Amino acid sequence: MLELIQIYWAETLAVLSVVFGTVAATHAAMTKREVRSALGWVGVIILSPLVGAMIYAVAGINRIRRATLISRRALELDDIWRSLSLFAVSRENVAAQFGSRFGQMKLLGDKVTRHPLSSGNRITMLTTGEETFDAMCQAIDAAEYSIILETYIFDRDTVGLRIAECLIAAHRRGVAVRVIVDAVGARYSVPSIIGRLEEGGVPVAVFNGQVIMGLRLPYANLRTHRKILVVDGTVAFVGGMNIRAGFIGPDAARDTHFRVTGPVVADILAVAAEDWHFERDEVLLGPEWRVRLDEAVPGAGTSIRAVVSGPDTHVETNHKLLLGAFSVAERSIRIVSPYFLPDTTFIAALNTAARRGVQVDVIVPSQNNLAIVARAMMGQFDQILREGCHVHLSTGPFDHSKLMVIDRQWCFIGSSNLDSRSLRLNFEIDLEVYDRDLAEQIEDKIDATLSSAQALTLHDLKSRSLPNRLVDRLFWLGSPYL
Repeated sequence: MLELIQIYWAETLAVLSVVFGTVAATHAAMTKREVRSALGWVGVIILSPLVGAMIYAVAGINRIRRATLISRRALELDDIWRSLSLFAVSRENVAAQFGSRFGQMKLLGDKVTRHPLSSGNRITMLTTGEETFDAMCQAIDAAEYSIILETYIFDRDTVGLRIAECLIAAHRRGVAVRVIVDAVGARYSVPSIIGRLEEGGVPVAVFNGQVIMGLRLPYANLRTHRKILVVDGTVAFVGGMNIRAGFIGPDAARDTHFRVTGPVVADILAVAAEDWHFERDEVLLGPEWRVRLDEAVPGAGTSIRAVVSGPDTHVETNHKLLLGAFSVAERSIRIVSPYFLPDTTFIAALNTAARRGVQVDVIVPSQNNLAIVARAMMGQFDQILREGCHVHLSTGPFDHSKLMVIDRQWCFIGSSNLDSRSLRLNFEIDLEVYDRDLAEQIEDKIDATLSSAQALTLHDLKSRSLPNRLVDRLFWLGSPYL
């Protein structure tokens, strides 16, 4: 057999190219939801025989099919889940407090997400790495029953080792501890923090690091970009901050994280538990994983919904909800994002809001940690600037925050960037929050950023040299894959 292949190697490669190319092109044509995406991948597959099919297998297949066993149906056996119905927020209640248009937003959220809007929550904004990691360590050190942590990046540096030692200490005193780290994010530091956690006896799962074509490589896409910490079913931390030392110190990157308590913790815990089951086939349903709502009061506190997105049954949930939010905005839309590369539908919704007289402000870093993404954003900003939206370049350290406020009363916060990866390819978790106090805090943070930010205009873009503008557009062409 080998001798025949050696003799007819050219013919063998031709046959393999046709077979794999046909399979890959058929898959792309049948599964891609956008014409441009399908045509692009089919073009790559045809123009790069065999290699194109291999690239598509690694970077082009964007859907995970997985069993959802940690579901509400399974958890309904627990009394605590039945009691969550007491915290449900009605459309009429939202309309009475925030206006009928936000009552419509509540209805949209009910239809496109799988988690309810609940009352009885409390939320605290954490604006620095020091504040965030101190609060996380304090919660871990006080844990009595269970801890589950899921993150994209967990570096083996001063911050990572501090968190790891807290987790190991909790495990040794009998707390049930589970840690999920993305397979790509786990490789950001060498050696990985995984080894230290395993040495300490902490059960760890590496998210989506499957074997591909005989090579032990993670998929380029389908990452867990979620940042979740839930302690004792009582307190949860979500937001944009990875676990790494780059967020502490005088010249640290900026980010925003949130500490929450109340019924929404049950949904955040269910998301992390489902991801753990996906990787380890373990169902976290013991008494240590109960949600505890001793201090929550139905009808009081802040109304919050967990918004879960990912390339499975939750595909584009964040995208759909944000389009709805833009459509109900009357006065202002304020967005802070490190990576702003949304699709044309998203941009059209922003532009339509601006044409209706809504003040649309988009704040991105002037110095980005990903130069390619920064160039691609420059190649796209003209599409919103010419329709009346405003773009601001924040100065100072790189800002990794993901914040959005609509009309100073509706907030969208969490792990999602505004690019193809977060809106379509990665697993994300965000919070939809109806709260004027939190909105005011975020608005104050945005105002502080704008006080030293540089406004970007169409004239600025047109003044860039032709070679620069051409490079920007070339990188923009690849934005669906950045």
